[in-house]
Amino acid sequence: MIIDENIFFREATLRICGNLEISEALRDCLLYIRDYIPADFMGFVIYLPDEQEYETIATASLSSCDTLPLRLSVTKNEIARLKTAFTDPRITIYDTNSEGQQQSRIPTELGWPSSASIVIEMVLSGKRMGALIIVSEKKVAYTPEHVRLLTSLNEPLGIALTNGIRYRRVQQLKNLLVDDKRYLEDELLKLTEQKVIGAEYGLKDVMEAVRQVSPKNSPVLLMGETGVGKEVIAQAIHHSSPRREGPFIKVNCGAISESLVDSELFGHEKGAFTGALMRKRGRFERADGGTIFLDEIGELPLEAQVRLLRVLQDKEIERVGGEKPVRVDCRIIAATHRNLARMIQQGEFREDLYFRLKIFPITIPPLRSRKVDIPLLVRHFIQKKSKELLLSHMPTIAPSALDRLLSHDWPGNVRELENVVERALIINQDQPLTFDDLQPARPEPSTALNQSPPATCRPLDETIAEAIRQALTQSGGRVEGRSGAAALLGLKPGTLRQKMRKLGVPFGRKAMVLYQAPDF
Repeated sequence: MIIDENIFFREATLRICGNLEISEALRDCLLYIRDYIPADFMGFVIYLPDEQEYETIATASLSSCDTLPLRLSVTKNEIARLKTAFTDPRITIYDTNSEGQQQSRIPTELGWPSSASIVIEMVLSGKRMGALIIVSEKKVAYTPEHVRLLTSLNEPLGIALTNGIRYRRVQQLKNLLVDDKRYLEDELLKLTEQKVIGAEYGLKDVMEAVRQVSPKNSPVLLMGETGVGKEVIAQAIHHSSPRREGPFIKVNCGAISESLVDSELFGHEKGAFTGALMRKRGRFERADGGTIFLDEIGELPLEAQVRLLRVLQDKEIERVGGEKPVRVDCRIIAATHRNLARMIQQGEFREDLYFRLKIFPITIPPLRSRKVDIPLLVRHFIQKKSKELLLSHMPTIAPSALDRLLSHDWPGNVRELENVVERALIINQDQPLTFDDLQPARPEPSTALNQSPPATCRPLDETIAEAIRQALTQSGGRVEGRSGAAALLGLKPGTLRQKMRKLGVPFGRKAMVLYQAPDF
């Protein structure tokens, strides 16, 4: 067959360079050139020297095309060949008529039935641009005429490959921006101005711990009852740290279904499961360069705990459906209201993860233990909620209302106080806030006058030992420091340890697991 090379070049170039979707352009080119060069499959492949892998940019067959990137390992012999310098297009033929020639393994790894193949490694302006692989299902022998026709397409093929790679990168960045925009919009809807009220009073010791740990990258474990403000303390740590310019990503581990935990935390690749139409970055990747706050860490499934442990140890994650780990640089702050030590005993939480997270524990006291902060908190919530409710003026507090607030035991802590203030603003819109609907604290059961006193008194040593245990529980097992058990009891650390030895009260690293806050 007589071939007009000019017509062939023009028509093939129009097809390969006529569509930004490189897979569709590749298929159009395949359907045209197969009349001149035996071809049933075609694919653009590039070499990644740092990973020592091939990556597909686009593949096409007679019936379909795809841009899903596939990675293929490179053998030592192939690496040596790839390092060989060349300035003109290099064409390699693999066919059944070449005795002793090793067949190309790439078509097989791509799942293509192959009897013969021809590969052109393109060169543009002296730079290698990747390769085009053409595969035939039939036993054919590629001729010098085929080689000459394919060589003539070196430049349009190289341009198409370059444009395809750039276009893919632009699309990836666009998807990332759309993804980030959607995420930030969701976060902005939840965002409220938060500041630490009581930093100089009831939370003074907590804020001292925040100042100590903020400059570091060590994980922090926040412990305390529900509603004490663990997220506010986590934000205070982030905004006081060198990572303040980075993202602060919040994750409520108890609000994610077990089937979606891996995808939410670590992300997934396109096609990893039904409905995974595109690559999605997980919360850890979003937190890169910043801080991730894992609230309710005790609700995390055991399988996810294993993967979280890997993040802490290796600073790597692996997306669902991914084949290679992804490096992440983020600080982890975890929070819980549960007794993790008890969960370890019950097989619900991993002990190795617990000690990884508990490098710097901070126990946040409940509101009933720092009632000195209540007046400041009430004033803050009145200002905040008045703006949210669009009130025309700032309400005042009735003279007797503060005593009522101070006498309440606040089982819901700061969150309950915030709700009480909002409810009072709704009820008493034009009057001073009285908080009349607030239930007073339940009185302690009184002892009847005629009730006989206990038969025996508690031994003094037992009372002292119990006081030491309570102090250790409040300090999270720490003896020294401003918030340590010795400071709480008004003793020197050496004196306290001496008493603990005498009374048989355990202490030290192995015993710290015993002194955690109980379940609330």
